[in-house]
Amino acid sequence: MRARSVRLGPASARVDPRALVVGVLLALVCFVLLVFSIGTGDYPLSFGEVVSTLLGGGDELTQLVVETLRLPRALTALLVGGALGAAGAIFQSLTRNPLGSPDVIGFTSGASAAAVFAIVVFGGGSFAIAGSALVGGLLTAIAVYLLAWRDGVSGYRLVLIGIGLSAMLLALTDYLLTRARIEDALVASTWIVGSLDDRGWEHVRPLAVALVALVPLLVALSRSLRTLELGDDAAGALGVRLERARLGLLGCGVALTAVATSAAGPILFVALAAPQIARRLTRASGPGVIAAALMGAALLLGADLIAQRLLPARMPVGIVTGVLGGVYLIALLLREWRPSRGA
Repeated sequence: MRARSVRLGPASARVDPRALVVGVLLALVCFVLLVFSIGTGDYPLSFGEVVSTLLGGGDELTQLVVETLRLPRALTALLVGGALGAAGAIFQSLTRNPLGSPDVIGFTSGASAAAVFAIVVFGGGSFAIAGSALVGGLLTAIAVYLLAWRDGVSGYRLVLIGIGLSAMLLALTDYLLTRARIEDALVASTWIVGSLDDRGWEHVRPLAVALVALVPLLVALSRSLRTLELGDDAAGALGVRLERARLGLLGCGVALTAVATSAAGPILFVALAAPQIARRLTRASGPGVIAAALMGAALLLGADLIAQRLLPARMPVGIVTGVLGGVYLIALLLREWRPSRGA
């Protein structure tokens, strides 16, 4: 199915029917996983009961279980997964490298190191930890960008410098943990694994506000992102101001990563896997940021459901995404290795 032009008043846009169908299906998958996540637990609820309560029905006990105990966690998973999926699509497109995700480049490591520093040195609460993670991710992104600059920023240098800086930040995190009190070390260790436990509306609201502010900016920059995939020479010939567009997209991707990390800790591999799976499903030539965001939301909701309900013991969702992401990465490497072996 080829992309078609759709005119909306004075504006027009190209719509890929396959990408549209995949996007709708992914949105339905996210909704089903959201309802199923809310409905399962020690106080089980049917699909209809959950939907009815979300629409304002249900008795007081059902409303308490859904709206206070389970819905904030599920929405946090949905929003964090969507932010990470979109950020991964941005970085992989800019670097033109399937490994160019924020957790590989080092932005997540910077947020983690700053959060652990706030816990160990200042004994910060949840607000201080989230703020430190946000600032740490932004500062790490600035450092990587400046170190990678050489008459412009290439994706190859960005990935290599990000990997090196990530290793240094991980070493700093380990050092801080060795110098911490046992109580602070336990809090920091739980946070850096990546968890959705005890997430409430105080986590959902700032995350939702940040995404409402970032999504329109991302939509406005998505055309430049698609053009940049053609290469700097072609993009420049088409009138794209390369460094301005690249800097704006990097800032948007870093902000998405930092906001997601501040809300749930460093959730690994979602930003790596979601854009690639979404691109394979849509068969799109462009970055497919919306599809990647929906896939990221579905992956994190599914991983959290596994972590809560399908394992013998409950565990942080970051462990599940790490295992699933590692399996996906090995499968991806094997797939890339077999053709070259046969050659």
